[in-house]
Amino acid sequence: MTPGDNGASTPEDDDPFGYLYADGQARGAQPPSGGYGYPNSVSRVRAVGERQYGQQQAPYGQQPQATYGQGVPQQGAYGQPNAHYQAPETLPGGPPTGRRPAQSTGRRGPNTKGLLIGAIAVVAAVVVGIGMAMINGNTDDDKAGGQVDTSPTQSQSHSPAPSGSSSAASDALEADASSNALQLAGGATKASDVKGAKSADGSYVGGLNQAGASVTWTVNIPSDGPYTLFADYSAVEDQSMSVTVNGTTFGSKMGMDNYRHVSDGDFAKGWTTSYVWPQLKKGPNTLGISCQSGDKCNVLIEKLYIKPGNVKRSS
Repeated sequence: MTPGDNGASTPEDDDPFGYLYADGQARGAQPPSGGYGYPNSVSRVRAVGERQYGQQQAPYGQQPQATYGQGVPQQGAYGQPNAHYQAPETLPGGPPTGRRPAQSTGRRGPNTKGLLIGAIAVVAAVVVGIGMAMINGNTDDDKAGGQVDTSPTQSQSHSPAPSGSSSAASDALEADASSNALQLAGGATKASDVKGAKSADGSYVGGLNQAGASVTWTVNIPSDGPYTLFADYSAVEDQSMSVTVNGTTFGSKMGMDNYRHVSDGDFAKGWTTSYVWPQLKKGPNTLGISCQSGDKCNVLIEKLYIKPGNVKRSS
């Protein structure tokens, strides 16, 4: 192909949008029949405010005709108010609210009664489980022999037994010859030939008039402090015997004088009381009366007992 002259050209051929400019319109440029210059386009170029809805579109440059019957006003000119336009507020019934009325779905709320019953059932199951566990624990204890473990724990403590003690400590603060609380040694024996002894069965401790003979008593003391150890005895002459407290010799002997002033050697008429004042500790204490070298021991002992403090009377 070679360059050549194709003839006179029209403005619309030179510029398809020439009709939009003053010089193009002066040359006779017309808008294209299709929208925006494209064939078969349904779009039409309109000035702002020129298009009407609900009416047939008239050819370019002509007034549109009414298509929905008489009484439909024509579209106003550009920039003029549209006479047939009505605001939504002026329509019958007012503007739409934009909200749809709530409709019942037919569904019911949560079944609170069922939830309550379920919760009660869970609690009951837990209680039953705890009860069964406790029953099983008791059954295991029974199978083990049903005995309670009395062994001391680390929080418990035991005081050592006093030296020379051969019997359990007594909680009673008195013991007579009829009681097993008194421990006899060195030839001392229990007898009942002499009348007047005030023990439960009328017995007393004899055989003390020999070296090494002794009567020993272990007793629980409620608290630390001074106490008085009494001995009910019978003697026909003034006597004195050694005393020990928790294995230690007491500072003075127990005097067992003939306070009844018996002259015929009748022990049945010589029953009386003597005492010493030891310092005792709380818990088990072992007290002993014995015949040691240099002692005079021709006595009969029917009872030993203790009172708090340093007192002189047994009653």
